[in-house]
Parts: sequence; C-alpha cells; structure tokens
Amino acid sequence: MPGLTGPSDYSQEPPRHPSLRINAKEPFNAEPPRLALISSYVTPVDLFYKRNHGPIPIVDDIERYRVSISGLMENPKELSMTDIRKLPKYNVTATLQCAGNRRTAMSKTRTVKGVGWDVAAIGNAIWGGAKLADVLELVGIPKLTTTTTSGGKHVEFVSIDICKEENGGPYKASIPLNQATNSEADVLLAYEMNGEPLNRDHGYPLRSIVPGVIGARSVKWLDSINIIAEECQGFFMQKDYKMFPPSVNWENIDWSTRRPQMDFPVQCAICSLEDVNVVKHEKITISGYAVSGGGRGIDRVDLSIDGGKTWVEASRYQTTGIKYIAGETSSDKWAWVFFTAKVDIPQSTEIVAKAVDTAANVQPENVDVIWNLRGILNTSWHRVDVRVGHSNL
Repeated sequence: MPGLTGPSDYSQEPPRHPSLRINAKEPFNAEPPRLALISSYVTPVDLFYKRNHGPIPIVDDIERYRVSISGLMENPKELSMTDIRKLPKYNVTATLQCAGNRRTAMSKTRTVKGVGWDVAAIGNAIWGGAKLADVLELVGIPKLTTTTTSGGKHVEFVSIDICKEENGGPYKASIPLNQATNSEADVLLAYEMNGEPLNRDHGYPLRSIVPGVIGARSVKWLDSINIIAEECQGFFMQKDYKMFPPSVNWENIDWSTRRPQMDFPVQCAICSLEDVNVVKHEKITISGYAVSGGGRGIDRVDLSIDGGKTWVEASRYQTTGIKYIAGETSSDKWAWVFFTAKVDIPQSTEIVAKAVDTAANVQPENVDVIWNLRGILNTSWHRVDVRVGHSNL
C-alpha cells in the first residue's frame, strides 16, 4: 500500500496514557481503569481500549495513500482520502467491545486462551466518515444489494497490520454485502474519532466501523476492500471469535461447526466498584454501563444487593440528567447506556447487576453455562463484593 507501512518491530509505537492497564506489551493491548471508563459517555481517545495484533502501522505519505476496492464487481477502483472525504460525512456514536471483554472472570471457572481483559475492553466514540454504502455505490454497487452480478455476497476488509496468527499476513474480516450496502446499518469508513483524525492506535488514516458487532470486525488501517462470494477465510473469522459450548476443548474442537461471531449479546458491568471493596459508609452509589449488539436498546438494568435474591431497577441515561428511553430517535441506538442507583448496604454482601435489552434478552446468571475455550462473550451477571467497615482487607 503506497504511503502506509507495517513496521517489523515495536520500536516505533505511539505514546499511551499512563493510567491504562496493560494486558500485553507486544503487541500492545490495554484497557482503562473501571471508574475512568464511566467518567464520560464518549470515551476519550487516550482512554479507549487498545487491541492490537502486531506493531502499529505508519503512514509516511497521506497523499499517496489509497484503499483499493476490487473482487466480484464490475469496476475495481482505488480511492484516495480526498475521494472518500468528498462523500457525505456522517457521525455515528457507537460502542465497540472486544469479544474477550470480561475474559479474566471467565478464566476463573476454567482456564481459557486469550488476552486477560477485565470489564473495560469496551468504549464509546463518535466515529466520523463516509458510509460504506455510499462508497460501494460510488464504485458501482447499488444500495441494498445482496449479491453482485458477479456473485459477490460479502465485503472483506483487509488491513496493512501484519499478524503472526495469519502466518505473517494481514489482519482481515468480513461482513455480509447486504449489511454493507444498507445505509441504515451505519457501517462507516471512518477517518475521525471524537472529532479528531484517527490516531495510530485506532486505525489512522482509515478504518471500518461496524456498529453493533464485536470489535474484531471493525478493521483498522485499511489496505483494501474485497467483494467476495463466501465470508472471509482468515484466521480471525474461521479459527477465532467463535462461540463453542462448554463441552468443547482444544482436543475435540471443530472450527467449521460454528459461524463467526458478529452481533454481541446484552452486557453490563459495574464500574464504580472493584471486585472486592471495603466501604466506610452504608449508602453507596452503584454505576456502570450496559449495551447490546445489533442496535438493540437497553430496556432495564436490575441491581441486587443481596446476591440476587431481590432486585431494584437502576436509572439509565446517555445524556446526564435526561432519562434514556430505548428505541427513541433521541437515543444513540448503537451506543452504551450508563446506569446508576444509590443503595443502602447494611452489611457485607455481594452486589449483582444484570441488563435486559429491548428483545427481552437477559444476561445468564452464571459464567459456567457460557464458558468457552476462547473466553469470549462473558455476559454473565456482573458481581462485586462489598464489605462494610473501616479495616483493611
């Protein structure tokens, strides 16, 4: 790719915020502290979780940068950033979540393989760019196309990012063509994050944003876009990010029996408290985030201060002071919701949070029933322990 290079080592990594919790240094994977995560509805760029598979690519000449669009289509083209910026710009507020979010808690049941994320491998940003549906229309693929005349049914995003999992090849993933050509799906070729140009960690100069879908499909540092007949055959689509039952282990796994994970299930986490806490006062505030994939809103968040025996409903909001109503046009349908409640804690206890989305999907009570060998999609009830007293643990 002219103007874009993939370094062979980690000597030219960008600076990162000192408060990030580093889960892996090379490649760099890190998440913010829980409390920092809910300090702002729109996550600051430097506190947005970092998920990488290799050294961060470098753009040495933005004027020469091109993204090629080819494959099962009639008019392959190369587009410059100027070409893409000429298209209507859209700002889409969307939450990205790594499929491995909350993996650490899942590994306490049985060991899993993957980066040990706490609850903050998630973030919400205002992504700015051209809709993919407009870009594809520009190269001759009409809106709401399901299959091209040449038999293309999927759109594959290919990065300049070089991954050992791909045997030294680029990171890649795909989405169905009917999603890519649907303007209502809000899939973007994004060049801005929170009103500023993408930084290197988050895909500069151009990345895909696929709202409501696990973060692994929002490919950074775009090199090319391919129109293909079958879904992407790369490692991260075919041998990773698939949901298996608890009975499957590394000795009996058959990757072909499961489809690649796309939409993520309903999820919530308490961020105002750590896993174990000592509080000096009996009245405390419980706050966190809730989100569901596929554009589904959050119908309610239930909190229990007695380990799940009784429940109270938390208030929900996206804009401070304004009650959130799922499905209203004033709500950001691809974005998380914050929840909060003040509760009396008369004695040491376990606090539990669970969310319900607008399709009445609810989080499972225990992690055991959704345990899987890759440790993805831990959406079990989120639990924290609170001890009332003045002493140290």
